[in-house]
Amino acid sequence: MPFFATLLGSLILEFVSLGLGIAGVREGLTTSLLARWCGFGRIGSVLIGGLITISLLGWFGIQNSILAEGISYAFNSKMPFTLSAILSGLILTLLVAFGFRALEWTAKITVPIFFIIVVLILINVLQGNDFEQLILDLPKGNVITLGAGATVVAGGHILGALITPDMSRYCKNEKHVFWMITASIIVSEFVINGVAILVAHALNTSDVVTIMTQSAGWIGLLSVILSAIKINDLNLYSSSIGCANAIEGITNKKPSYIYLTMVLGVVGTVLSSMGILARFVDFLTFLGVLFPPIAGVMLVDYYVLRTSRTLLRETQREGGLPGKSSTPLIGWLAVISCFCGTLIGLIIEAGIPSLNSLIAASFIYFGLSLILKNKY
Repeated sequence: MPFFATLLGSLILEFVSLGLGIAGVREGLTTSLLARWCGFGRIGSVLIGGLITISLLGWFGIQNSILAEGISYAFNSKMPFTLSAILSGLILTLLVAFGFRALEWTAKITVPIFFIIVVLILINVLQGNDFEQLILDLPKGNVITLGAGATVVAGGHILGALITPDMSRYCKNEKHVFWMITASIIVSEFVINGVAILVAHALNTSDVVTIMTQSAGWIGLLSVILSAIKINDLNLYSSSIGCANAIEGITNKKPSYIYLTMVLGVVGTVLSSMGILARFVDFLTFLGVLFPPIAGVMLVDYYVLRTSRTLLRETQREGGLPGKSSTPLIGWLAVISCFCGTLIGLIIEAGIPSLNSLIAASFIYFGLSLILKNKY
């Protein structure tokens, strides 16, 4: 059951990431800007930028909580969790705002260490436990349905799938986008998560700090800390992009990146100190039905309706963006479709909620666009 939940959730992520990633490399636009010419209009893209910002701040808070737990463990719990969360959040905020090169070195160090530790942990687990028994053991937590499991898997990375254009716009071609996305999903969802499930069963805990420290000691703890830092720099960077687009869409002025980063970092730090990690699964489930409708509408508009494809291509040759008159102030059909898709994902329990919301929003938007063409 966990394997099929992971497989279904991963297929949803692959579909969304690849579709939006290819659009990003073709147009060279971020998600929030791409949404402006994919049905949502100027204010609609502002709303998406705001949602991305809020959600990434939630992720920042969750990752900072993990980092704070690691720091607290390193000091034998002598440093309270709240103080650890505040210090780690503020230090990381300063690094992202003023020291992005230092974070590049963090990434170069973290990834090799993390993979080495994963291999060592897997070897230890296989030596000290019955592999077949670990595979057959039922999870110790509450049992959830296949659809709910797939939604949690999709929800865990759906925001990353939605903001794929933020990264894919720097790729050389569509082939690079495909391998970037596919390799990432295979490694993260099947290899890393597979090892994590086995280790969690063997140690009878879901706490990542406990798993890494009991399996790899101080090196494991260091890996947790460095990984949280690396993930959170992207969370803060992308939330700043989304927020900047929202502010620019309202005021027509570009805000200061450093100022935005500082403010958003403080907000994310406050969330982590308030214990957002305790609501992690609820957070993932909500994201799993909130963002697929947005992706569905954008994919239908870009690949099926193609409302602004020609315009974007022409202005791209000129080295600019289409003017304000080229898009409506707000794309009501897109907004209504997303709202309906989210409701369907939350209300209908049959099937996979994240897939239900994506398909529903896509068909509603396509149908409304055909019926009300040129009216909105």
